[in-house]
Amino acid sequence: MFRFLVILILLAGCRPSPERRHFRIGFSQCGEADHWRRSMLAEMQRELSFHPGISLIYKQADDNSGLQVKQVRELLAEGIDLLIISPNEARPLTPVVEEVFNRGIPVIVVDRKIASTSYTNYIGADNYEIGRIAGEYVAALLKGKGNVIEVVGLPASSPAIERKRGFQDGIRRHPGIRMLQQVHGDWVQQKSEAALDSISSFLPRADLVFAHNDVMAMGARQACNRAGARSTKIIGVDALPGKGAGLEMVSGKVLDASLLYPTGGTEAIRNAISILNKTALPKETFLQTLVVDSTNVRMMQLQTDKILNQQKDIELQQGMIAEQLRVYKSQRTMLYVLGITLGAAVIFAGLLWYSRNLNKQINRKLALQNEEISRQSKQLIAMSEAAAQANEARITFFTNISHEIRTPLTLIIGPLDEILQHSRMHGSERQQLSLVRKNASRLLHLVNQLMDFRKLEFNKMQVRASENDLVLFCHEIVEIFQQIARQRGIDCRLVTSERSLPVWMDTGMMDKVLFNLMSNAFKFTPDQGAVLIKLEKRDEEAVIQVQDTGIGMSAEVMQHAFDIFYQGDVDNHKGSGLGLALCKELVQLHHGTISASSGKNRGTIFTISLPLGNRHFEPGELHGSTGREEPQLYTAELLPVADEPGEQAKLDKRFVILLVEDNPELRSFIRHRLSEEYEVLEAENGQQGLQMAFEYLPDGIICDVMMPVKDGHALLKEIKADVRTAHIPVVLLTARVTPDQQVEGLQNKADAYILKPFDFKILQHTLTSLLANRSHLKEHFTADIPAGLRNTASRRSDLRFVSEFTSIVENNIGNEEFSIEDIYRQMNISKVQLYRKVKALMGTNVNEYILNARLQKARYFLQHQEYSVAEVAYKTGFSSPAYFSTVFRNKLGISPTMFKGKNKG
Repeated sequence: MFRFLVILILLAGCRPSPERRHFRIGFSQCGEADHWRRSMLAEMQRELSFHPGISLIYKQADDNSGLQVKQVRELLAEGIDLLIISPNEARPLTPVVEEVFNRGIPVIVVDRKIASTSYTNYIGADNYEIGRIAGEYVAALLKGKGNVIEVVGLPASSPAIERKRGFQDGIRRHPGIRMLQQVHGDWVQQKSEAALDSISSFLPRADLVFAHNDVMAMGARQACNRAGARSTKIIGVDALPGKGAGLEMVSGKVLDASLLYPTGGTEAIRNAISILNKTALPKETFLQTLVVDSTNVRMMQLQTDKILNQQKDIELQQGMIAEQLRVYKSQRTMLYVLGITLGAAVIFAGLLWYSRNLNKQINRKLALQNEEISRQSKQLIAMSEAAAQANEARITFFTNISHEIRTPLTLIIGPLDEILQHSRMHGSERQQLSLVRKNASRLLHLVNQLMDFRKLEFNKMQVRASENDLVLFCHEIVEIFQQIARQRGIDCRLVTSERSLPVWMDTGMMDKVLFNLMSNAFKFTPDQGAVLIKLEKRDEEAVIQVQDTGIGMSAEVMQHAFDIFYQGDVDNHKGSGLGLALCKELVQLHHGTISASSGKNRGTIFTISLPLGNRHFEPGELHGSTGREEPQLYTAELLPVADEPGEQAKLDKRFVILLVEDNPELRSFIRHRLSEEYEVLEAENGQQGLQMAFEYLPDGIICDVMMPVKDGHALLKEIKADVRTAHIPVVLLTARVTPDQQVEGLQNKADAYILKPFDFKILQHTLTSLLANRSHLKEHFTADIPAGLRNTASRRSDLRFVSEFTSIVENNIGNEEFSIEDIYRQMNISKVQLYRKVKALMGTNVNEYILNARLQKARYFLQHQEYSVAEVAYKTGFSSPAYFSTVFRNKLGISPTMFKGKNKG
């Protein structure tokens, strides 16, 4: 019997334990030179200590993409079950990651993305959001005004690209923030210092330097100190704990702030285990961020120190558990030996005792963990409440700033209106001031809409309804838009069979609704179209329809037309996405409805239904009449910036430039700046620009890239492929800033590539250099041709041309309506041929010759005839005596009256 018990005990001790699956995880790190990468690895190793069945195979590539590709293939050969990779660069690593993924091996991409979606899970912070938050924080820190230098990471890495784009979007909303320079630090302190040292002359002028990580930010601080710019503010990204890391730099005032960029090491291991256990996970795992500055750095340091201490305690406990396991194994061996001699009873008693103690330890550990989780939950709740309070403070600050913006905008618009109304300026000056007035009004309109949304969000916009005649109300609005309608040939009228229609409404709110709808109708309706307001009574409702014959909306745009901040698919008319959303909210405050019906190229109809009577309003919403906003805020941006008379007088320059740009305001600005030196031809899209290039054969072309009908690259290819135009230098203007996009333009044989926003001097000097080089080449290739052969134009033909031209001008001296069009039509030549021929044969331009001829005739009348100054003005074709006197004095240095008296006396 005793022998039988011994055999049973030995068999029980030899029975294998249940098999536990062992997983191999491969981790390919792009490098570990910086503290952030080392922190990621440390987090992974800490998390793995809780999972003894998982082994990690680690390789780092010293920031070398080729080496990292090789290491991933080595991991693949070692039979890994899952790959975690932090790619050095997106495009070089994409093929090998796709290869791993296509073999059925899960892939977790950490921190930096690849150039495809062939991965199982992505972990990282939203780099675009980090850049945008940095831009907003910079604007707040500099109070909306200052010069900024940006230190960008590795150009081809996705965090650098997205942070740069987010930062630009963040500061774009603050016109006072100016991007002084951008340099590349490639994530390394030494390269950051070297790049900033190369532009050390800019550092004293910079108010702030934003670096894409704390390492480059430290380099920026060193470079600023050497340049004597110690007061320059420095902001970085990472905010890691530890010696010499971001939190310590912010605490020590080396950096003014840093944006928290979690490493994601812990999340990477947890997600890997979930994937290996076949647990469903979302495609993207985004880590949250916040700004760490002097206000919260101490709290962050305390929290991280506490986490590190807790980790040490956990590691100590794990060591104790490991020691206990070792003791347990030795005791188990001893118990087996003793069991042979003492019997099954002693062995079973020992096992029960051990099991009881082990359960107590596990229960104590679980209790401690539960307490820790509860404490952390309370901390998270407190942090969430603090974040909500901070968000409310930001919104309140934004509202106050919006109020402050209204005052300077009003002070801008008022003097501008007075100057434009009473000042006598040259055409280009008036046009540029008109452009400033138009965009100031647009900004004021946008600020007002934002303030209205703020009021609606907190229920602070109350209806003050009064009884009004809706027919008269709509008629007044239509009258306001009549000036624009006449200028553009648009049929704008009110259509109704009602003589009067009393409706209870807040006139101020309904002003905003109808003005927004009318403004949209005029924006999207071409000249010679129609914009109608139809008004009728249906049952117990008043129905207003704003109908246009414009370009209409697609079905997709219709679904989101009233969503806040939604922008449609019309590139030339992208707005803020506020107008229609605000209209819907204001109509709903009146207990009404608003809807839209449209189709591509079939116009749009907005329908508003308002209930009649006042029973639907609360007693507190019924008041007397309310004020109405100035309609110029809505209609100013619809008025074109008109060219002043006399602009054609500048068309007889030496070189002819073709400007192809779809934005009319930017096109007008560039034309006026270049028209002092060049004859400028305009085209609003690539197809029109190509036709004009073949027709006029300009000396140079300035072309935007993103345009409707035919884009800039397509235009450039056809220009360079045609023998007639291949010699013409082409300058591309574009906001597409990536190196690949610039290479595409240069591969298409662009002569220059200038990024928006650009310094006009750069465009001017680039154009001058290109044209000068072409002239030198032309002189070189024609140097051997005898001068007599290069000037073989018929003298008789030239004399006949001059005689006919001067005869036409002389016969129309007194014709005020006489124009250049009359000349080239009578002479049966094109306008460009007329300009160039007159310039070549007579050494002047057409307008200047006509003006001098009229002044010459005026001098004769003043000397030899008994005409008054006013009669002489009208006889010589001037529109008014005042204009005649001004031109006479500017040209001859004496007024007509004094000239007449001096010559008569």
